Amino acid sequence: MSKPSSLSGPLKPGAMIGILGGGQLGRMLALAAARLGLKTHIYSDETESCAFLVASATTRGAYDDEAALEKFAAACDVVTFEFENVPEKTAHFLSSYVPVAPNSRALAVAQDRFVEKSFVAALGIATAPFRDVASEADARAAFRALGGPAILKTRRLGYDGKGQQKVGNEEDAARAYASLSGAPCILEKFVDFAFEASIVAARGRDGAFAAYDPPKNEHENHILRRSTVPAPLSAASFRDAVAIARHIAEALDYVGVLGVELFIGRNGEIIVNEIAPRVHNSGHWTIEACAVSQFEQHIRAVAGWPLGDPSRHCDAVMENIIGEEVDDWLEFAQTPGGLHIYGKRVARPGRKMGHITRLSSK
Repeated sequence: MSKPSSLSGPLKPGAMIGILGGGQLGRMLALAAARLGLKTHIYSDETESCAFLVASATTRGAYDDEAALEKFAAACDVVTFEFENVPEKTAHFLSSYVPVAPNSRALAVAQDRFVEKSFVAALGIATAPFRDVASEADARAAFRALGGPAILKTRRLGYDGKGQQKVGNEEDAARAYASLSGAPCILEKFVDFAFEASIVAARGRDGAFAAYDPPKNEHENHILRRSTVPAPLSAASFRDAVAIARHIAEALDYVGVLGVELFIGRNGEIIVNEIAPRVHNSGHWTIEACAVSQFEQHIRAVAGWPLGDPSRHCDAVMENIIGEEVDDWLEFAQTPGGLHIYGKRVARPGRKMGHITRLSSK
C-alpha cells in the first residue's frame, strides 16, 4: 500500500529521511540530520559512496530498479536528493509511495539547460541570450543570431565544465557540435561579467523563505575553487538576488535548499546562469559561519520543520580540496579553519575530495 504523497505534519526525531545519491552532499546532509535526531537512508547506484559511511541505512541499486526503489520508499518517511542528475522518472515514481522534496518538476527543469533557461526567462529574469541547437546547421544559425563569442553546452548531464566549449565563429560552433556526438545542445552568448556569485536559499513546506548571504565564487578549470563572503555586492543587488531566488523557488513550488548561480555585470546587473535544485558547493561555508548550515536548513525544510536563521556571524572563505591535494591532509589539519575530508577512496584529477573554511571577524 502506498504512503501519502505529502507530509501530514513535521517529522518527529527518529524519522527516516531517504537521500538519493551518495556523494559528499549526501554525506553532509546525513551528518546534519543526525544532529536533529533524524535518521538517513542513502540510495546510490555506486558501489562505494562516501555518504554510506555516515548514514543509518544504505541501499545500492539502479535508479530504474522499481522493486528496489519501492522497498527504499517503504523504509522512508520522506525522500530528497543530493544531486540533480537523479532521473526525473525516479523521483516521479517514488512520489507515488512517499513524499519527495524538492518535487520532480524541479529536477526536470534543472536537468535540461534549454528548459532551465526558458523557464527562468519566462519569469522575466535575465539570462545570457541563448538558442537551442540540434544540428550543425542550427549551431551556425544560432551563432549568427547571437554573435560571438559564445559557449556551446550539452543540454543535459554537464557539470564542472563538462560538455561545453567556447566558440568564436560559425564554423567553431558547427565543429563543437559535431565533437559532442550530436547530443542536443544550447548555445549561450558569452557574458562579460565582473564576477560570479550565488544565492543559496531555502523554502519550507509552509512557503517560508530564507536566504544566506551571497558569496563571490572563483573557478579554476571550470571547478569551484573558493567562495568568499561577503561578496562585493551593493545592498540593492543583494536584495535583487534574493528576490530572484525567491521567485524561482515559488514558481517551482520548491521545498528545500536550492542554489542559483549568478553572473554579476560590471554595472551591478544580475544574470542567472544556472539553477541547482539541491544544497550547493558555494554554501559549504555556512557550516562554520552560520548557526544553521545549508545542510541543516535542507533537512528542516524537507522534514516540515521551521526554517532556521540563515544569518552569518563571521566572514568566511571556503576552498575546495581537489584531486591529489587531499594528500596534504596533515598540512590542512594544521591550518586554522573548519576541515572536511569526504572519505572518497580515489583522488582523481578534478574530483572534490574535501574543503576547508577559514573564518574572520565581520
